[in-house]
Amino acid sequence: MDGTHAVVVGGGIGGLAAALALHRRGWRVTVLERAPELREVGSGLTLMANAVRGLDALGLGAAVRSRGSADASGGLRTARGRWLSRVDSADMTRLLGTTALGIHRATLHRLLRDALPPEALHTGAEVTDVDPDTGTVQHRRNGEPATVRADLVVGADGLRSVLRTRLWPEIAPPAYVGTTAWRAVVAFDRPVPVAVSWGPGAEFGMVPIGDGRLYWFGAVTAPPGGRAPDELALVREHFGDWHDPIPALLAATPPATVIRTDLHHLGTPLPTYVRGRVALLGDAAHAMTPNLGQGAGQAIEDAVELGAACAGVRRDEVPTALAGYDRRRRPRSQAVARASWQAGRFGQRLRNPVAVALRDTAVRLTPARTSLRAMARHADWHPPA
Repeated sequence: MDGTHAVVVGGGIGGLAAALALHRRGWRVTVLERAPELREVGSGLTLMANAVRGLDALGLGAAVRSRGSADASGGLRTARGRWLSRVDSADMTRLLGTTALGIHRATLHRLLRDALPPEALHTGAEVTDVDPDTGTVQHRRNGEPATVRADLVVGADGLRSVLRTRLWPEIAPPAYVGTTAWRAVVAFDRPVPVAVSWGPGAEFGMVPIGDGRLYWFGAVTAPPGGRAPDELALVREHFGDWHDPIPALLAATPPATVIRTDLHHLGTPLPTYVRGRVALLGDAAHAMTPNLGQGAGQAIEDAVELGAACAGVRRDEVPTALAGYDRRRRPRSQAVARASWQAGRFGQRLRNPVAVALRDTAVRLTPARTSLRAMARHADWHPPA
């Protein structure tokens, strides 16, 4: 390798994972993050087995396991608390070879950041344009115009990706899926299963994330752009009379910690994730709904596959290597994105009372092993050798 240099646009989980994957393969990396400081804004997340394997490949698996919560036992319930489907974490581990984890987003972000050379991380850098043929990246660093040339440019700049908009202008922008969601992390000393509860046009989920903390989210069908002076009060209106421990979780939540987000996805799939020396990954490539808990997992898979595809390549070999990355990643990630959208349609977005009753009955009558294999299907990925 001839001292190859990669510029990663975006310092979120996907961008840092890509930078680390390339760094581990001997690349010099530069991360350009538009925010004035490198930190993850958010609450908790679920790392399914595929994401944990990807983090193992990046050398962070042990650290993540030690800081997250590995008890993934739980399942699906109704708003009144009746179990529709149960999942045992030991059975899931036997099926997939590793466990799922709940972890705070900020914890995972910090582990990725700390594994990179400090000089690789540049904040206050807003990318404005990229030349896919030369790898030249135009940006403004703390307000001043700047240019950097790279052998590889990684677009990890999220849902509203500048690189996707510049290089794929024909692709429609992300579409609102009809759901608004609230989330928060609370200190909670009671044992709580990993569970999602369904009501008409609504769902509530909870995931232990370690250190006596729990991540919860609530989602309802609603017009976009809604905001309330007290978002927690609005959450209580929707979920305050749902089954235990949901009222207690909401009572333990400081109002200022509640984050509200309208959910979008990339409704028009990209025909390719690469153009010249540029490769997209994560939400920039395949923004998906959170219904399968695979957003971070697919970004981590992208990063590991990109690092493997670019291992040992020279500058003139980068476009060919990226074509291989695209062939491996696009079919799987787009299939997971479609499945996630369908899961939301079947789950949270289902409102008709008759349809809800039929769905609940169908889920309740499905054998546990069949349900387990259906859940595990999207987590059955292994890093390239």
